[in-house]
Amino acid sequence: MFYSYRRHLAAIFTLFAFLPLTVQAGSWQQNVSIGGFNSVHIYTPDSISSVGDGRALMIVLHGCVQPISAYLTANLETAAEDYGMVVAVPDAMNKAGFSCWSYWQGAINRNSGDYANVISLANTMSGDASRNIDADQIYIAGLSSGATFAAQAACVAPDVFAGVASSAGPTIGTSSSGAISTCESVSSNTFVARCENYAGAAYQSYFNTQLAVVGHGTADTTVNTCYNQQNANGYAALYGVTQQAGTVTLSEGNGQTASLALWSANRVAMLWLDDLDHSWSGGAGASGSYIGAASINFAHFLGDYFAQNNLRVSRNQAPEITSLSVAASGNVLSISGAASDDTQLSEVSIVISEIGTTTTTEIQSLSVSLSGGSASFSQQSMSLVDGLYVVEVTAVDNEGKSSSAVSDTQRVGPPPPDAAPVLSGLTATVAQQCVTIEGTVTDINQDLASVTVSFNAQSTVDATVNGTTFTAQACNLPGGSAIAQIQAIDVSGLSTSASVSYSVDAGVNGDYNLHIQQGHISWGSGYAQCYLAFGTAAFTMREYPQSNGQCQWVADADSSCAGPLQACSTGGATPTDSDGDGVADAADNCPNDANTDQADNDQDGLGNVCDSTPNGPGTSCETFTSSNYAHVLAGRATTSAYLVYAVGSNDYLGLFNTFSYTTLAETSAGYFEQGTCP
Repeated sequence: MFYSYRRHLAAIFTLFAFLPLTVQAGSWQQNVSIGGFNSVHIYTPDSISSVGDGRALMIVLHGCVQPISAYLTANLETAAEDYGMVVAVPDAMNKAGFSCWSYWQGAINRNSGDYANVISLANTMSGDASRNIDADQIYIAGLSSGATFAAQAACVAPDVFAGVASSAGPTIGTSSSGAISTCESVSSNTFVARCENYAGAAYQSYFNTQLAVVGHGTADTTVNTCYNQQNANGYAALYGVTQQAGTVTLSEGNGQTASLALWSANRVAMLWLDDLDHSWSGGAGASGSYIGAASINFAHFLGDYFAQNNLRVSRNQAPEITSLSVAASGNVLSISGAASDDTQLSEVSIVISEIGTTTTTEIQSLSVSLSGGSASFSQQSMSLVDGLYVVEVTAVDNEGKSSSAVSDTQRVGPPPPDAAPVLSGLTATVAQQCVTIEGTVTDINQDLASVTVSFNAQSTVDATVNGTTFTAQACNLPGGSAIAQIQAIDVSGLSTSASVSYSVDAGVNGDYNLHIQQGHISWGSGYAQCYLAFGTAAFTMREYPQSNGQCQWVADADSSCAGPLQACSTGGATPTDSDGDGVADAADNCPNDANTDQADNDQDGLGNVCDSTPNGPGTSCETFTSSNYAHVLAGRATTSAYLVYAVGSNDYLGLFNTFSYTTLAETSAGYFEQGTCP
């Protein structure tokens, strides 16, 4: 590891600049509906954590006006792979202000709003055995409003979150006005009182094993940098630790640096992220809305810091099978090998199974007692009938932790005549326009050459074979129903073919007018966010199932662009006709207002009955006077680098805040100019 927090601060991190970053190997799942959230981006690494049992989980909360899609290019994958850490980025359900996490309003408890949701997300993911997440390695982090919400959530549920990381976040319990330039002073005693009150007496003891990291960009002119030290002091008082002398400079070797201060027992860490503005620090190559590349990879730092200092995990390392040999003597298998452990071995378990043409059947289970840190073992099977067998061996240490299984195959008796491989258990899993084919392939002669999967005439993939299982994936497939053809062939040329069907949703691509016409979004639900994200450009939306049997259309590239909850489209079943006018919603130019004639005088894609200007923009005009913040919130203006511009005319309006007031005139639908109506 490239970090060490134990001693000699002046020598810490000298290896940081030489760190080889892991090549991505896992995958993103986008717009997952889970844990009370409609849209969560989840990255699952191939690796597992070096401590504890399974993978870690870090929940990352976005900032105001920041789409969760920005984190797809924030270098989170590097941290995930290097530290065996699943990353989940949810889109807030109960937003306040301009798409902010609502830390300054509403009740702050385990059953309220998005506090309940982040707890549910953590517990749902760690409770899913297929994700292999260690419940003692769950962390929460965030940027800006997400940072403060993460901090308050970690106070609310210290039993759930073993660590919390706040980046450019105001102190817990502060108001929304404290988020823009000003600093709301909060004493350490007040910080402790607030945090303990959020937790309640039943959960306060969990603060004894919680970690905290605070960070802030040195070039941040949006959220006052006073909060960094104030937050660190608050956590120090909560945990009862003191700041150590000195700071250390961290460097990634590409000019990205940060300054680190630590508190006793490494319970609290404070980072100053050099040259970073009001952004999540993604390190070299990071990009996206409010994602910065000027300083170090914050997530990578967190992965290492939490792994090294987590106070809840068992640090007992799993044993290892270091060698295995299986030989046949007549109808008996002789099994021998060696195992090792960092402390004390207890036993090895041996499972012998017969490999049939379509199934594998367990025949015998054996165990051998071991002692010491390393030991050899040997055992013999019972008398077996002729056939092909797989022997799987697992070591167990004195704390009950098991090694990864190691296996070998061996034939008893003469080999059978040549036979083609056998395919079974075929499945197709669809994620947007990617399809993964998995299954079992057995070859009684043990001379399998390859497995190939043809998704269509343009996409044939060589499957990855691991033992008797195989997997193959193709992406960017066209929409519609299709059949994947699988072929397994052995070295003698004998082959077997099989097929599995799948259906791909390619989404619907078009500009906001088309998506309004199709009922994916409406002027009152989704239009403003979609216009801010894409303007008049075309974008792709897909339909995702939500609660109570309803669905929601969400844009691929920016999940903040989403429509209302509504009845799901029905494919080949009877089409949905919400307004009962005899025209299916998918083709209705006013799906929520009956209009059998589909009249559209101005040919703008909206029927006359639901078009505010059915004969064209005409000369109607409406004037709006409000803060720039409110203009942006209402979709009358956009913001870039904290500057505000009118939608349509692009007139410059000033700074993005609540105290700069301007007047806008909507001279035609969706077109705003600074000033009053003529």
